[in-house]
Amino acid sequence: MRILGVDPGYAIVGIGVVDYDHVKFRAVEYGAITTPAGRPIEERLMDIYSDFSSILEEYRPDAVSMEQLYFTNNTTTGIAVAEARGVLLLAAAQKNIPIYSYTPMQVKSAVVGYGRAEKEQVMEMTRRLLGLKAVPHPDDAADALALAICHGHNGESRLPTAALEETKGGNRRPRQVQYKEKKTL
Repeated sequence: MRILGVDPGYAIVGIGVVDYDHVKFRAVEYGAITTPAGRPIEERLMDIYSDFSSILEEYRPDAVSMEQLYFTNNTTTGIAVAEARGVLLLAAAQKNIPIYSYTPMQVKSAVVGYGRAEKEQVMEMTRRLLGLKAVPHPDDAADALALAICHGHNGESRLPTAALEETKGGNRRPRQVQYKEKKTL
């Protein structure tokens, strides 16, 4: 199974492509889609959409695993991130790729085994699970790889089935309405 992990953002979108054979994970590629500060948000969203669509076309994932957003203090930034997440969801949905959303606590539990793990613990365990020599950079790419691992660990559970609903034609699809820099391994 090929899983594309995505850490959404509008300045940096973390991307991590992982192959998982239900026993072992293998990093295929990781990096980030970046957009320049000061550019109008609509142009940044177009760049994100275009680059992400190219990544989907190139790597043809079986599933997209994306971080579920939550707002704390800065709702202005949160809204821009939500807009970017919407563009990412649209691109995957247009290619009929199932989309799964996970909370940070779910990712930490799946990768480290403890939902309140520190970010450094998640990054180090991601490195170990993927057999990488160093923790992936930027941090957004490491987060994206952790999201892919999370889906791999949860893919055999009832989560994928619970995240789907029947459509009128009997097809199943995600219920959620929820690249410029890269490193090749």
